[in-house]
Amino acid sequence: MKILIAKTAGFCMGVRRAVEMSLDASNNTHEPICSFGPLIHNPQVLKLLEEKGLHVIDRIPESGSGTILIRAHGVPPQTKVQLTQAGFTVIDATCPRVIRVQTIIRKHSAKGYSVIIIGDRDHPEVVGLLGYAGEKGYVVQDLPSLNALPAFEQAIIVAQTTQNIRFFEAVKKWAADKHPHYKIFNTICDSTDKRQTEVEQLSQVVDAMIVVGGYDSGNTQRLAEVARQAGKPAFHIETEADIDPQALAGVRSVGITAGASTPNWIINRVFRRMEALPFEKNGQRLRLLYSLQRMLLFTNLYIALGAGCLTFVAVQLQNMGEYFPPLMIACLYILSMHTFNHLTGRQSDRYNDPDRAGFYEDHHKALALMATVAGAAVLIIGYTMMGFLPFCILLAMSVLGGLYNVKIRPGRSSNIAFRSIKDIPGSKTVLIVLAWSVVTALLPTLFAGGRIGLSTVFAFIWSAGLVFIRTAFFDILDMQGDRIVGRETIPLFLGEVRTQKLLKRTALAMTVISLITALVGNIPFLAAILGIVPALMYGIIQAHERRLLLTGTRLTFLVESVFVLAGLVAVGWSLI
Repeated sequence: MKILIAKTAGFCMGVRRAVEMSLDASNNTHEPICSFGPLIHNPQVLKLLEEKGLHVIDRIPESGSGTILIRAHGVPPQTKVQLTQAGFTVIDATCPRVIRVQTIIRKHSAKGYSVIIIGDRDHPEVVGLLGYAGEKGYVVQDLPSLNALPAFEQAIIVAQTTQNIRFFEAVKKWAADKHPHYKIFNTICDSTDKRQTEVEQLSQVVDAMIVVGGYDSGNTQRLAEVARQAGKPAFHIETEADIDPQALAGVRSVGITAGASTPNWIINRVFRRMEALPFEKNGQRLRLLYSLQRMLLFTNLYIALGAGCLTFVAVQLQNMGEYFPPLMIACLYILSMHTFNHLTGRQSDRYNDPDRAGFYEDHHKALALMATVAGAAVLIIGYTMMGFLPFCILLAMSVLGGLYNVKIRPGRSSNIAFRSIKDIPGSKTVLIVLAWSVVTALLPTLFAGGRIGLSTVFAFIWSAGLVFIRTAFFDILDMQGDRIVGRETIPLFLGEVRTQKLLKRTALAMTVISLITALVGNIPFLAAILGIVPALMYGIIQAHERRLLLTGTRLTFLVESVFVLAGLVAVGWSLI
C-alpha cells in the first residue's frame, strides 16, 4: 500500500505555541496551573497535559491562585480581566492569527462598524471574537443566515480562522453582488488554507483519505469535508485504534492528513498502523519478515551489529590485524547502553515510538537482564583480553552512563540551572557520540598497542560524525515527545530547520574529508570509498525533508542500515 502524508499535517503554529507554553509553564512552576477551557481540541493532548498537572476550568471562581492559560482559541476581553481580578497569573496562549482577527474587530467596532463573523456560533474562537464585537457582532454559518441579516450602513466581514475556504469565497461573492461597500478581511489562517488545498490535491492521487484529529475539532471536520467534496472516501479518526482494515480493503493508495491540534505522535501511530496493514494481509512470509525487522530494531541487536561494523571499519582504516575482541566489546557495549536508555526512556517512547514502548513494557525484565549481562561481559572482556587502560575507560563510561539520570544535590545553592546531566542541552547526543567513537575507533588502537596517529584520529572523527548525524536525525523525529518529558535535545535547542542544515553540512563535510584524507594522508584509499556513507545519510535527510521518506519502521531500519553498509564496504575492501 502506498501511503502519502500531507506536508502540513499536525500542529499548526498557534497550537504548537500554546502546547509549548503550557509544557514550559508546567515544567517551570510548582504552583497550581490550569487552562480556561480546553487548551486545544484534541483529547489525547488534553489527557497528556492533565498528566503533567494542567487542569481545565470552565468557570471563573471568585478567588484563585497559581497560573492560568488562555486557550489557543482566545477568550472575550472581559474574561481576561475577570481572571486577573480573581487572583490568577494569566498567560495568554491565544494564537497570533486569532489575535489579528480580534484586533480587526476591536478597531472597527470602535468606529461603529457592524461585524459579521463567518463561523460556528458555539466555537470558542467565535465566542471570543463576539466579545470584541459587542452588540454589533453577528455570526453566520451559511448563506441563508447571511441573507437574513439586515443591510448595514457600514460593516466588516471576517472569518473564523479555520473556516472552509470555498464557503468564504461564496461569502465574498455574495458581498460583492449585494453589499459592495462592506469591508472584507480574509482572516482564514494560511495554515488552514494550505491544509485544505493539500487535501484537495492529495485526494486526486489516492484511493482514500484518512483525516486524523479530535472529533470535536472544527478544522479537522472541514478537512474530511474537503476530501469528500473531492469525491474520495474520507475516514475521520482520532487514533490508530479507530482504523477499520475492512473499510480499507482493496485500497492501493491512501493519503493521511491531520487537524491543526493533532500531535505528531498520533500521526506517527496512524502511519505505523497503516504501514503494518499490508504485512498482516499478504501472507506469512511478509509477516515474518516485518516481525523480524521490528524485533531487530526493538531489541537493539541491529544497532549493535552496526557498532560492530563501524569497529571493523576503524580496524581497516588503521591497518590492524586482530579485531575480534574490540568488535565484541563494541557490539555488547552499544547493545547494553541503548537497551538501558530505552528502559529508562519509556516515558518519551510513549509518544515517539509507542510500539517500542509497548515492547519494553511487556519484556522489560528480559531486556534488563540482557542489558546487564551484556554490560558485565563488556567489563570482563575488557579486563581479561584488552588490558587495564581499556578496562578503566569502559568502566568510566559505564559509570557516567549510570549517572546520566541521577539528580545532582545542589546543597546550599538552589539556583543551579542543570540538576542532572540529562538537563544539559544536547548532552544525550554528545555522550552517545563520545561513547560510540571511543568503543569503535579508540579501543581497537589501544588493544593493538599502537600509537594514536592520523588514521586513529580520522577513524574517531569519521565514526563520531556518522553517529552524530544518526542520533540528531532521530532526535528531530522525536522532538514533540522529548519536549513533553523535558529532555533537552539538540533540535529543541537549535530548532528543527537549523539542526537539519547542520546535519546535511556535517554529511557533506565528511564526504569531502574522506576524499581529501585518502588522497593526501597516509590512510588506505578505503577512506575515499567510505565517502558514499555520509553522502547516503545526506540523501536520507533530504528525502525526509521532501516527504519522500516517512517516519516509520522502514525509515528507522534504513538509517541503521547505513552503519551496516559501512561495514560491508570495509569487508569488501579487506577481501580485495
